[in-house]
Amino acid sequence: MKKLLLTAVAFLPLAVFAQKPFTVKGTIKGLKTGDKIYLVYKTFGNSVTDSASVVDGSFTFKGTITDPARGNLFLNKNPYVSPPLPGQILDAISLYIEPASIIVNSADSLKNAVITGSLIYVEEKKLIAMLKIVTDQLDTINVEYAKWTPEQKKDTALLHPFQQRFKDVAKGMAPIYLNYAMNNPKSYISLSAIGQLIADPAKIVDAENAFNALEPALKNTQVGKELAQRFVAAKSTVVGAMAMDFIQNDVNDKPIKLSDFKGRYVLLDFWASWCLPCRAENPNVVKAFNTYKDKNFTILGISLDRPGKKADWLAAIERDGLTWTQVSDLKFWDNEVVKKYGIKSIPVNFLIDPTGKIIAKNIRGDELHKKLAEIFN
Repeated sequence: MKKLLLTAVAFLPLAVFAQKPFTVKGTIKGLKTGDKIYLVYKTFGNSVTDSASVVDGSFTFKGTITDPARGNLFLNKNPYVSPPLPGQILDAISLYIEPASIIVNSADSLKNAVITGSLIYVEEKKLIAMLKIVTDQLDTINVEYAKWTPEQKKDTALLHPFQQRFKDVAKGMAPIYLNYAMNNPKSYISLSAIGQLIADPAKIVDAENAFNALEPALKNTQVGKELAQRFVAAKSTVVGAMAMDFIQNDVNDKPIKLSDFKGRYVLLDFWASWCLPCRAENPNVVKAFNTYKDKNFTILGISLDRPGKKADWLAAIERDGLTWTQVSDLKFWDNEVVKKYGIKSIPVNFLIDPTGKIIAKNIRGDELHKKLAEIFN
């Protein structure tokens, strides 16, 4: 058994945290002796990769962990080291690594395995079952979208109402998340449920109340501490708050400050070249910029592009006609501005007035044009 720790952040003194043992034992009848299983999970910002050889259809992992962590088991290929070939589908399953004896059993493959011994896994299935009434509707919408032609997907007259329909249905998930968290204060999955609620400004108070009602041990986990920080960021980015200043380099590696734009209306636009919804919204943002750029309005783009992918970022700027200032530290989701503003999904935007105050957020499609028209016309 070989274990590799891939450092993703600065070294952390893990020895000072309480390490608790775990085991993952699998019996997959469809596996052959000599097959290899990879276990990948993250802890304290670090990606941990372990591997085990299959003997008579069985494999075993042993280790220690401080907090529960989301992980995956892969058969014969670690996709984080060797990306799958085009069209290749890996045999894999998702699970939680927690201080427990976890059993993975299947008659044929990892993907069809049944997991026992994991309380968190049971709790997650419980929440998934509660959400099914909404997720089934969202799946239907996605199937419908998949049948659209490329031309239909570019037609904003079709796309924007369709996106609004998706958002309206998705709103039905919030009360389910809240209900789960309030009624399961000892469940690790409540942290995930609360994390979903934080993204909605209208649910911040409810989400924080649910968070405060959790067991202290949950709030003291890594995820719990991150949620506490997100509440601070959420309160700092509500409409009416002063936008937090920051510095980040533009496409020419020149440092740009948000405060450099004080005295103008600024749309702070979080996006990335790899983000399809962002790219779909870009023509609408370009239209808004061209309409109001001579009326004391500009845009500052913050990209979540990946390390080493500056060329992709620049190509997307060129292809989409984004002629306003663009900045990025090319750290993907570790972008310093993203963390400061508590961003967990994109596209996201904030409209800031000449004094530096946030006057609107997450305005896209026709809503963006209506708000700008209200200001300038």
